[in-house]
Amino acid sequence: MLTQIINGKILTPQGWLKDGSIIIRDGKILEVTNCDLAIIGAEIIDAKGMYVLPGGVEMHVHGGGGHDFQEGTEEAFRIAAQAHAKHGTTSIFPTLSSSTVPMMEKAVETCTKLIKEGGTGILGLHFEGPYFSPIKAGAQVPEWIKNPDPNEYIPLVEHSSCIARWDAAPELPGALQFGRFCAEKGILPSIGHTSASYDDVKAAFDSGFTHVTHFYNAMPGFHNKREYKYEGTVESVYLIDGMTVECIADGVHVPPTILRMAYKIKGVERMALITDALAVAACDDEAAKAFDPRVIIEDGVCKLADRSALAGSIATTDRLVRTMVAADIPLADAVRMATETPAHIMGVADRKGTLARGKDADVLIVDKKLNVRCVWQMGKIIENTLF
Repeated sequence: MLTQIINGKILTPQGWLKDGSIIIRDGKILEVTNCDLAIIGAEIIDAKGMYVLPGGVEMHVHGGGGHDFQEGTEEAFRIAAQAHAKHGTTSIFPTLSSSTVPMMEKAVETCTKLIKEGGTGILGLHFEGPYFSPIKAGAQVPEWIKNPDPNEYIPLVEHSSCIARWDAAPELPGALQFGRFCAEKGILPSIGHTSASYDDVKAAFDSGFTHVTHFYNAMPGFHNKREYKYEGTVESVYLIDGMTVECIADGVHVPPTILRMAYKIKGVERMALITDALAVAACDDEAAKAFDPRVIIEDGVCKLADRSALAGSIATTDRLVRTMVAADIPLADAVRMATETPAHIMGVADRKGTLARGKDADVLIVDKKLNVRCVWQMGKIIENTLF
């Protein structure tokens, strides 16, 4: 059956299209056209002058709907993915913070099954740790932080087809070897929870670390050691043009002024938006559904109870876009950073991230206040307050 979306302002890879339409069939975009004449036999969806956007691609998210991906169960994966889908995330890479090997193995098993099943939006697994700097651990469980161990990560990778990304601090012993191994296996190595200097970052980039985890968070900027000044990880990343970054665009983890600066320097092609959301995201009762007893919710963000560090967000994809627009970023670029850019970084741009012929039919209708009104995931409506 054909579905035709008309009377919307459509964001295409070439820019905004007015008075056009999107035609969907069998879970794919059959055509994006500048003609809005109704097709005989098609289900006509009137977008009522609202924005028609590609579905969000979330490359760093720990949970939602009261469940954390660290639980490793099908129920947790399904509920969390569905909770975010209702807010515009149609493609998702479940993230595990620093975990034990059995927890990682369980998540691999669940993720592999759900990818084969299809229909959940789950595309691959993201391990955030445990190979991090202890002094930049943040909300990671300190007992699980360690140096890269080939006797641990090689078997995990060799026996898995779903690991898409793995983060580490490049200054640790064995980290560059780890990065080279991941890159050779088609896994994106990313710099995170680090005190890396420029030399560390450059060596990491040369070893395959082409991406940076929640840029500005859990890493140093420009600083003094006694009377001398040194570049931090932040400045080092800016100096390497080919390195991509992701920012938690909830308006709290990174101030709007800094989001604008990252956008200005890195550009829309090298800056992705992430939620870094915990289980409490997209919950009706956030406080009651907190997964981690160490965490409190305050000022619209998750914090460690002693307020020593931010612990993750309660954001969803729609909030990321609203935050960037409020920070004076053009809407088209804000959307691209939540869709097209992460799709490229994660290697799924052949089917995700833009509204174009042959792509998966992941489509959003968003009103003028940037609230999600309708969501198609692989051509199926999963959220609808439009009609």
